[in-house]
Amino acid sequence: MKTYLTKKIALIASLLILCAGTNVRAQAPHGSPEQILFDAANHERAAQKLHPLKWDKALAQAASEHAKRMAQQNTLSHQLPGEEDFKARALRAGARFSSLAENIAEGPDAPGIHQQWMNSPPHRENLLDPKLDSIGVAVADHNGELFAVEDFSLGVADLTLEEQELRVASILIDKNLHVMNDVRGKALIDARTTIAEARNACVQTGKYVGTRRNAFVVRFTTADLTHLPDSLTQQLRRNEFHSAAVGACAPTSRSDFSNYRLAVLLFD
Repeated sequence: MKTYLTKKIALIASLLILCAGTNVRAQAPHGSPEQILFDAANHERAAQKLHPLKWDKALAQAASEHAKRMAQQNTLSHQLPGEEDFKARALRAGARFSSLAENIAEGPDAPGIHQQWMNSPPHRENLLDPKLDSIGVAVADHNGELFAVEDFSLGVADLTLEEQELRVASILIDKNLHVMNDVRGKALIDARTTIAEARNACVQTGKYVGTRRNAFVVRFTTADLTHLPDSLTQQLRRNEFHSAAVGACAPTSRSDFSNYRLAVLLFD
């Protein structure tokens, strides 16, 4: 029990440090139209008891490019001639997401633009979507008329492979499994070998081949590391496994949406 608690405390500390690093993001200048729209969005969400949106610098950059282009052409559109669509703009700016939405509008001031969006069912739905957690806002001026863009996403953190493994390891430890991924970076030689095999299993697509007998492998791709996939949960319900090793690897192909790719080796 003491070993388990020590490992669990160390893992929690590691994840707290990780979260602190990934949540630090620049925000819009105080008092700017962008800040007014950002605050208004979260005020509406608070009134509906929804979690607040986090400011995403990459989304704000993508929104800024589009807002400036609309202002220059004095045209309101989600995609202007010769321009990428909003997903491509967000990707090029460096955003990582599993879901994406966009609001655009023009008006004389930020409060009026926000009210336009709240009075429009599709735009209001984006603002109050409980499945979205990040936002980037930009406003550009054209002769006193403001062109505004809000880009929303369900963000996917940019984690190292080891950080991805720790996220899954934390859930497995909560389910009382002995997890070989050592959070202090001092795993024993046999544990390091098993972790390496889990990482190899992640890369492979066929039957697991390794040194551990009676091992069962579950491979999965996900954008959410706070929950285990159904395939893994079903195996754990059988209560046949008491140990595990987690291996992460790079996704096999690039897509418009960000995902993590992992394998979990289960042992009796």
